[in-house]
Amino acid sequence: MHGQPASSTTSTPRSATYRSPQRSPAMPDATPKLPTARQPRPDQRPIKPSSITARPSEHASREQQDRITALGLDCISFVVPVFNEADCIATLIEEIENCGRVLTADFEIIVVDDGSTDQTLEVLRELIPQRQRLRVIPCHSNGGQSRATCIGVRAARHGWIVTLDGDGQNVPGDAQRLVESLLDHDQPSRVGMVTGRRAKRRDRWIKRIGSRIANRVRKALLDDGVSDTGCGLKLFRRALFLDLPQFDHMHRFLPALARMQGTEVVEVEVGHRPRMAGVSKYGTLDRLRVGIPDLFGVLWLKHRALQGPSMPDHEQ
Repeated sequence: MHGQPASSTTSTPRSATYRSPQRSPAMPDATPKLPTARQPRPDQRPIKPSSITARPSEHASREQQDRITALGLDCISFVVPVFNEADCIATLIEEIENCGRVLTADFEIIVVDDGSTDQTLEVLRELIPQRQRLRVIPCHSNGGQSRATCIGVRAARHGWIVTLDGDGQNVPGDAQRLVESLLDHDQPSRVGMVTGRRAKRRDRWIKRIGSRIANRVRKALLDDGVSDTGCGLKLFRRALFLDLPQFDHMHRFLPALARMQGTEVVEVEVGHRPRMAGVSKYGTLDRLRVGIPDLFGVLWLKHRALQGPSMPDHEQ
């Protein structure tokens, strides 16, 4: 998250005050030359400590905690829609739980099983006694990622939502990047959504090309200011999401829909991993078949929808 401090190779002068004892010419001087620290020039700026190694002061930590509390980020709900992910869901939940302990004071993990036909639901039920923060919502039929996400957000108990794909390609620890980006914003109360941008896609080349073309067309038509709307890792206000028009495949257009509500959307670079197990649930042709009509539908909404007010500092 933070860049490594640049290293500099500067020669250290020998001490001018140290003198070795007198020895005969035949005896070599075995006494080591002790270097002294270089004294900074009067006009030289002091080197600032790295943000990674420097410990924040108690005042800075308290100030940041006050901002977290004021924004409601001390309580977060993780929402994960899954379909036939029996081989990787247990590992993913463990990662999310580890991330939640570091990220916030209180959190819950809501997994919506979207009518899986493998052992996903059975695996989840076995995990419930071991994972106190885990909540499982089973669906009797497969309704798609958008429906499963809507179900999870409605069931959430906290004001901020973090969504992740259930295949494990999103890195749960990157949720901290989203939170930090929100805290570093000049006016965090105006931000309703922080969305990830996958820096290096770990998908097949045909999927990457199709996604790149779709993102460019969508961005040109909707002007949503986001280059990777398909990234499943997002942080947003629950109240904002519940105000959005809900329809099938809406998860592909969340940044554009959020901006229609008058809120600001921030994009942050995140990681992406190869699939842990299982197979992709989307094909390139399937995305095009449903994506084009949805794109024009959202474009119509953009020109017809009433603009919402700016987001308040917190839920009333």
